[in-house]
Amino acid sequence: MFGITMAASGDEFVAPGPNSFDFDAVPLFHLGGLAVTKPMVQLLLGALVVFVFFYAAARRATLVPGRLQFAGEAAYGMVRNSIGRDIIGSRDFLKFVPYLVTIFFFLLVNNAFASIPAIQFPTFSRASMAYALAALSWVIYNAVGIHKHGFIGYLKLQSVPSGVSPAMYPLLVPLEFFSNILVRPATLALRLFANMFAGHLLLILFSTGGLFLIEYGGVGYVAGPLAWVLAIAISFLELLVQFLQAYVFTLLNAMYISGALADEH
Repeated sequence: MFGITMAASGDEFVAPGPNSFDFDAVPLFHLGGLAVTKPMVQLLLGALVVFVFFYAAARRATLVPGRLQFAGEAAYGMVRNSIGRDIIGSRDFLKFVPYLVTIFFFLLVNNAFASIPAIQFPTFSRASMAYALAALSWVIYNAVGIHKHGFIGYLKLQSVPSGVSPAMYPLLVPLEFFSNILVRPATLALRLFANMFAGHLLLILFSTGGLFLIEYGGVGYVAGPLAWVLAIAISFLELLVQFLQAYVFTLLNAMYISGALADEH
């Protein structure tokens, strides 16, 4: 159910770990020479769910919206206004709204897969998925900055802090370049991956650990159900984390785009 095989040797419980998230050894099917795994299918399914929802919400738009149209407009407006307009600014934000809306709901759906029965796996608990999405973000906000300021101008904007004595440049310029150009995509991906990975790992641990304790008997008859109660509590906490990680990732994208458009650093 959780995408793992619970392993036990005699009376010893083998705790879940990173191998619990390894689907490469058990692909769902092969497409030519490509092994198609569960996270790959979830990425496509997540994109399809987002497209179908917004297409259905906008297909028969009326002046007085129905429930589906109202939900679509509210979802779109939340990202458009609270992230796009408030962070990037009213002058430049509109051209980036489609990207921000797409990235937010694509992340939200893929994160929510962790709580959907029969799927129960957060797509971005695979590091490769998170880093690929962060790399796309890195390309977009750097391209935006280079387009506005030119390559040299953008590099200077991101690497040379304003209001600082030139004597400090040998120390600060490498740090600013490292922080603004190189580290951002890594931290963007790591934040998403680590939160989704850790939360799901805890859920697996308490669920399978509770079962093992009950089967072990004795004090396990008390500790096992308690572990399941904690698993349920973590499941509800994960719902909040799923939304927050999608929101924070999108918010940081907007902040990076805003910084790339700014005339001062």
